[in-house]
Amino acid sequence: MTTTQDATPHPDLPAPGQGRDLLLPGAAGNLEVMLAAPRELAPRGIAVICHPHPLYGGAMSNKVTYTLAAIALKAGFYALRFNFRGVGRSEGAHDEGKGETEDTLLLVDWLRQRVPEHFPLMLAGFSFGGYVSVAAAARARPALQISVAPPFGGRFVYETRPLRPPCPWLVIHSRDDDTVAFDATAAALAAYEPPAELHAVDGAGHFFNGRLGDIQQAAADFIQRHLPAA
Repeated sequence: MTTTQDATPHPDLPAPGQGRDLLLPGAAGNLEVMLAAPRELAPRGIAVICHPHPLYGGAMSNKVTYTLAAIALKAGFYALRFNFRGVGRSEGAHDEGKGETEDTLLLVDWLRQRVPEHFPLMLAGFSFGGYVSVAAAARARPALQISVAPPFGGRFVYETRPLRPPCPWLVIHSRDDDTVAFDATAAALAAYEPPAELHAVDGAGHFFNGRLGDIQQAAADFIQRHLPAA
């Protein structure tokens, strides 16, 4: 990036505190995107957030996905949410995570081309989206990874080999999750070296109804510890 680009935001980026609805090219057609800019802090990073399973009603409007974007904005990151293939105005059809991972990487590249090179990337996602964002991490090389109730096996994923983001990684999961078993997540994470930081909560279920504050607190603390604001 040049000095001019560092000083002047790219015209594709929204103004401080604003959001922009976009249709951006994905591998199987256009993707519906919501890109927002932080209001209270000068932008210092970028975040791409992935939503839960599209075949079970998942979309970028999901409240956990929205919460993760709000956390990123508050930390000073541009926050990009998008609808997976076949959801909303996004074209194409569900691809069991493979195509969704490629689309995530395309959007990471699109965003990186519009911000200073030194801006760190945070990848985040909920449930199936947590899995997709972790699958993208090896190539995207994020500085931080946040996953809420990510599945590591069964009908929700296409890849059974261990996936480990090359960065500090926070996993938030409720012990009473009846969709993605907490014990299975804990067992999968125990095999990783270095291990992920597992933040367990009680009584939040899979969708954290009435408990979004647990996600906000854990994620904000995680970001501050690993990428403290200047």
